[in-house]
Amino acid sequence: MIRRWWRTHRGLRLGTRLALGLGVLALVVFAVVGTVLTASMRDYLERQLADQMKLVQAVQSKDAAAHGTVRRKPYYGWYTAVYDVSGGSGGSADLRTPAEVPADSRALTDLARTTARAEEDLTRTVRIDGHGPYLLRACEVEPGVVLVSAAPMGDVEDTVDRLIAVQAVVFGLALLALVLFGRRMLRRGLKPLSDMAGTAHGIASHDLSESAARLPLRVDGRDGGREVAELRTAFNTMLEHIDASLAVRAESEQRLRRFVADASHELRTPLMSVRGYADLFRYAAANEPGERERHLARLRAEAARMGVLLDDLLLLARLDAAEVEAPLRWEEADLAELVRQAADAFRAGHPDHPLTVTAGPAAVRLRMDPQRIRQVLDNLLTNAAVHTPRGTKVSVTVVAADGRATVAVADAGPGVPAADRERIFDRFYRVDKARSRDRGGSGLGLCVAASLVRAHGGTIALDGEPGATVFTVTLPAAAR
Repeated sequence: MIRRWWRTHRGLRLGTRLALGLGVLALVVFAVVGTVLTASMRDYLERQLADQMKLVQAVQSKDAAAHGTVRRKPYYGWYTAVYDVSGGSGGSADLRTPAEVPADSRALTDLARTTARAEEDLTRTVRIDGHGPYLLRACEVEPGVVLVSAAPMGDVEDTVDRLIAVQAVVFGLALLALVLFGRRMLRRGLKPLSDMAGTAHGIASHDLSESAARLPLRVDGRDGGREVAELRTAFNTMLEHIDASLAVRAESEQRLRRFVADASHELRTPLMSVRGYADLFRYAAANEPGERERHLARLRAEAARMGVLLDDLLLLARLDAAEVEAPLRWEEADLAELVRQAADAFRAGHPDHPLTVTAGPAAVRLRMDPQRIRQVLDNLLTNAAVHTPRGTKVSVTVVAADGRATVAVADAGPGVPAADRERIFDRFYRVDKARSRDRGGSGLGLCVAASLVRAHGGTIALDGEPGATVFTVTLPAAAR
């Protein structure tokens, strides 16, 4: 039974449970207050009646001392008796006549005996058969003579019963009003929580699989107090974080789809070339050796191009995955010397682009992977040569200061449009969409360079304006 009641209680709404709890607490408080008030009122009335009996017995004692008994009855319903308790150690009490006593006078006789032994005035509440509750008071008139008076307590009982009835009605109405108005106030106070619950249900029904799934719901309002305001702020902050996470996920999914599409397209071209030259080689197998060598050379070139593309993709994947064994081999190396080596290779491969190198005579020694930094330099220089016309000047500047080394690769070409600068380091992104892959590359050079620079703890930035392009690579003196 208790378990069933507890399950029912737990199934109620929070406002109802709080209102019921408040009602139970109020009921306990009302019961305690009513009990104390009733007991205090009863004690007060009994003391008032006892004081009244004391005054009456002061007059009756004189009558008993003069005549040996009380002749006058003070109030209707009262009983008065005088006992002779001088019978010795046997504790006898003889009733003197005339006397006004009920048929069952044992309580009065017992109180007279007790008073004779106590030698002080005594008060006692008893119930006399056929008459109800009475307040008895005994006092010694003279040695061996005890006066006992009995006053009915019906009025006291009626007053206490009426007080209990009034308390029951008033406390009951107060309890009902407290539960009803308390429930309304609690419902109003808990309304912000209900709004948050509604918002949470709305979020749960929202389709989070959309590519641009921003949660349109927020919790508004100013009611509920400071605690609810803090909860509302935390709730909205959580929604902002969810929105940010969804935006990042949507962007990542979009980039992944674009990456897969671009990678498939980039790999499809050399694969189709390999298949075509393989067919030509099979059909031209009986032809002259020079023809076969030409086809084999083209097959090797396409395979090498596809291998370079796959190597770049694998390098990017390892850099993005942050593997325990990073794809870098750290050692002390001279950055200025690497720049000179890259410049020599550039002059040999692109003699139609004048190159100027500006580097001090002092070595710029850094902790880095020389092979990967050389790859960064080659990619930047190759990018300058591929995307500028013949005769365009290219310059490389090396500066070391404040614990950092900076390499700036600049060209006097047409520059990068402002709309393309944000995506210039994305994978497979080309400023000139119409440029052929033989001429323009795979679109991974700048992405690989940016990833390698970040892996060294440095930064790469694109500056410049129409008519000039500057890529600035900054490396720390002690890369992590």
